[in-house]
Parts: sequence; C-alpha cells; structure tokens
Amino acid sequence: MEDNMARNKYPERTVVLILDAAERLFWEKGYEATSVQDIINETKLSKGAIYHHFASKEDIFVQICERISRKNERLFKAVRDNKSLNGHEKLREIFRIAVLAGGQERMLGMMPYLVDSPRFLVMLIRDIYDDIVPCYIKPILEQGIADGSIRTEHPAQLAEALMMLCNIWMHPAFQPAAPEAVRARCRLYNEMTGAFGLHLLDDDLIEAFVHYSKCLQKEKTEGQK
Repeated sequence: MEDNMARNKYPERTVVLILDAAERLFWEKGYEATSVQDIINETKLSKGAIYHHFASKEDIFVQICERISRKNERLFKAVRDNKSLNGHEKLREIFRIAVLAGGQERMLGMMPYLVDSPRFLVMLIRDIYDDIVPCYIKPILEQGIADGSIRTEHPAQLAEALMMLCNIWMHPAFQPAAPEAVRARCRLYNEMTGAFGLHLLDDDLIEAFVHYSKCLQKEKTEGQK
C-alpha cells in the first residue's frame, strides 16, 4: 500500500527519492557496481515503483546528470546577470563553478561509464551547443567585448571552442593522463585563451583537474583488482 501511494500520490517525491539514492550509490560504489536491486534496497520501493518512473538504470543515471546540470545552470544564470562584474570576471566565475562544483566530485563515481556511453556524449555536446554556449558563455563574451575586458571578433565561435576544449579535451575522464600532463593541458589552455585577454584557470582550478585525474586513475586501478 505504501509503495502504491508513493508511486501514485506523490510521484515527484518518489522520483527525488530514487535519484537521491541512486546518486549516493553511484558515488559510493561506482555506476557499474550498482544494481537496480541496490537502488530498490536503498529506497525500500518495489521494482515496479522504480520502473514506473525510469526505464532503466541508465535512464536514472541520465536524470541525475541532468539534475546536476540544472543546478549548475542556476548558478551560471546568477553570474551572467550580476551587474557588478565585467565580462572577463563573469567568465572566470563560471569556470570556478563548473570545475569546483560539488557535482563534479559526485560525477567521478560515474565517469568510467560516462565516457563509454554514446547517449551521455550526445547529451553533453548538445547541452554545450544548445544551452550553455548561447544562454551563458556567448552573452558573457559579448559583454566582455563591450566593456573591453575580452578581445574577439567571433564570440559565438570562441564560446564553442572554450566549452568543447574544457569539457572534453581537458577533462581527464576522456583522455586519462599523468598529473604533469593534465597540468600541461591546463597551462596550454591558458596560453591559447590568453590571446583573447582571458585567464580562466588559476592554480587551484588546475589542481582540481589533477585531483580528478588521480581519483579516476584510482577507480580504474581498483576496478581491475
């Protein structure tokens, strides 16, 4: 009876319950090591209640990614609309949120699966082109051009390049590398973007990328035992 009430009378609560439990399990155990039965045990719901809201474990995972993305976008919007910052300062703050957000740590437990998921990769790329670039990065670059803090004649294309390089080329999940190689990528990114008057990665952000790389390498090593 309780299970039916949870499923039918309070669907939003049930979805949140499932996502919270799954996110915690993916973080603690890793995506591959977590089964639907683990989620059932954690939520104390029936298998029918889980599948009433989600078609598969991958569907749960995608919804978690989208939830983290929505949270970050609320922060991005606040930065974009902050009238006390110039364009360059806003872009630097966007990068700090993206790299240091708590969601990044949680995503590490799912990363080994993420990079092998065509559905996730398409979702990531479409999110960059359809949402992040036109709604946040391009308007901030245009403000930076107007206030003199950013130099470019191609804000849309620069926005795309900044995001694709940061989210795919620089991210250690897509091309694992030793700490010095990760630092070298970050420093080269700063050199390349410096031509546009930008300095986006401070030392603590670079070390965050290194930390993510070490965590992923540790997960990979433990998974091979």
